[in-house]
Amino acid sequence: MDEKKNWHSLPPEEVLTRLHSQFDQGLSAAEVTTRQQRHGPNEVTARRGRPAWLKFLQQFHQPLLYILLVAATVSALLGELVDAAVILGVVLVNALVSYIQESKAERAIGALSKLVTTEASVRRDGRKLRVPSAQLVPGDIVLLQSGDRVPADLRLIRVRNLQVEEAALTGESVPVEKNSDPLPADTVLGDRLNLAFAGTHVTYGTAEGVVTTIGDHTVAGGIAGMLADTIELSTPLTRKIAEFSRLLLYVILGLAAAMFALGLWRGESAADMFMAAVALAVGAIPEGLPAAVTITLAVGVSRMARRRAIIRKLPAVETLGSTSIICSDKTGTLTENQMTVQTVIAGGRTYRLSGAGYGTAGDFQHDGRPVDPGGEPALRECLRAGWLCNEAQLVEMDGRPQVQGDPTEGALLVAATKAGLSRAEPWPRVDMIPFESEHMFRATLHDHPEHGRVIYQVGAMERLLESCSHLLDHTGQEAPLDGEAIKIAAEAMAGQGMRVLAFARKFVPRDHADLTHEDVSRGLTLLGLQGMIDPPREEAIIAVRECQSAGIAVKMITGDHAVTAAAIASQLGITGAGKNGAAPRAITGRELSTISDEDLPKLATEVAVFARVAPEQKLRLVR
Repeated sequence: MDEKKNWHSLPPEEVLTRLHSQFDQGLSAAEVTTRQQRHGPNEVTARRGRPAWLKFLQQFHQPLLYILLVAATVSALLGELVDAAVILGVVLVNALVSYIQESKAERAIGALSKLVTTEASVRRDGRKLRVPSAQLVPGDIVLLQSGDRVPADLRLIRVRNLQVEEAALTGESVPVEKNSDPLPADTVLGDRLNLAFAGTHVTYGTAEGVVTTIGDHTVAGGIAGMLADTIELSTPLTRKIAEFSRLLLYVILGLAAAMFALGLWRGESAADMFMAAVALAVGAIPEGLPAAVTITLAVGVSRMARRRAIIRKLPAVETLGSTSIICSDKTGTLTENQMTVQTVIAGGRTYRLSGAGYGTAGDFQHDGRPVDPGGEPALRECLRAGWLCNEAQLVEMDGRPQVQGDPTEGALLVAATKAGLSRAEPWPRVDMIPFESEHMFRATLHDHPEHGRVIYQVGAMERLLESCSHLLDHTGQEAPLDGEAIKIAAEAMAGQGMRVLAFARKFVPRDHADLTHEDVSRGLTLLGLQGMIDPPREEAIIAVRECQSAGIAVKMITGDHAVTAAAIASQLGITGAGKNGAAPRAITGRELSTISDEDLPKLATEVAVFARVAPEQKLRLVR
């Protein structure tokens, strides 16, 4: 079976035909057994580790240690047992320190990379079953729902409001809305909306899909394979020590040979001069150098560990001092990986929100001056709509606020909390129209303490603008709606890399009990817009500035969209070829695929932001 098909470009029916699977029935038990024997388990093959004895012996694989081992052997043959024991002790201590440090780091890395075995819901012989994900085979029909981890690469067949969080794979900072429509064959990885990838997480909705690839053939398995095949390079320090060791070896052997020849020329016995030459060689070797280097590097590794950085090999810590370019991912590395509302446009006014992430500390500013949201009716009503028309929850975990549910909805909760809103207010929900991708909105019906009942709606600006006839001004009164001005404001926010949502409301009588699409098709009042983004970490801004002042270039390589990447890079100070504060130039993966290996070094030097790149393109850039 061809594992390299462009499954995203094929219609669902053709995918099922090529995989010899039936959507309503799934595979039979006998066929599953046959395919398991053919394809093996749905697991990424673990890279075979070196045995402990080989790891220990490789610690002696250094030119300077070769000299010391020879010196110890010669000293022992000459009867200098104390000298031989001291030299061997130095060599053993050096090897033990390196071996222990490498073993500890590998155990830590192994613990970080180990994936928990999950179960998957599948349809086999027409029945729904729960099976270990390792037992999946190509052609299995998998059922996904909110909270599931995708167990293999799937071609989605039937989708209902599915959103998948793919940040770890593509760098996308918000969950991706999926569908089942065929796509062009050259669609880049991050835009393959009809595929679900192994290891990603379902945040919303349900779907059914067919397994196309498993184990090492999945996108995640391919990344693991590329990392396993990376070449181990020597560091500047190891190269210098190797060069010094060779030079020292030549000098010591040359001096010993010259001394031996000079003694013979003066008439000394060959045996005496040989002993003298060996003594000179042993005495000239700096036995303490390897131990001093190893201990110094171990101290550096320990300091890095206290800063939560795991270093597997001791010499790697030294490369930090020789760094000239840093290539970094964006989501979760340079950014918080927590969507945050930064701008609210309500009542014709623009408000800026301080505070990043899911922490509720922060304030509101208008024209650079702090404002009290309680005294801004339009702002408060816009935030209340985001608070009530919401399915996420803000909870405390390990002493830190976390969002359960969609990160975008979590950002709306945090923004409302900063304004002092609380669900303890008397606004009980009566009915709801859930979010559906074809309608691009959610609406909720609530009791209102003064106006009977109220409908709140949140969704895409284009969709809500069609249903609104008025605008809530900054005094809380209805005013004429200028649709073009709203569109311009939304486009300006989107140009800064923000995700923009619109909010609206409509009062209805107290006896209005059922919420229908007809209720939200006309006569709504636009409350405002909220723009959110995954903001840069404060410490990352400082780190980028310090790196650049030290002459170290910083490159952002991400799978997120180019506009978002460029906006974040600008806030971080990663400007590349951008001049006079202009937004940095962002090269996409599609453009990168057309650039030859000969032209790539020049481009990589000039450009600081690479967006919408596939994992293999990230590796190509780093190399």
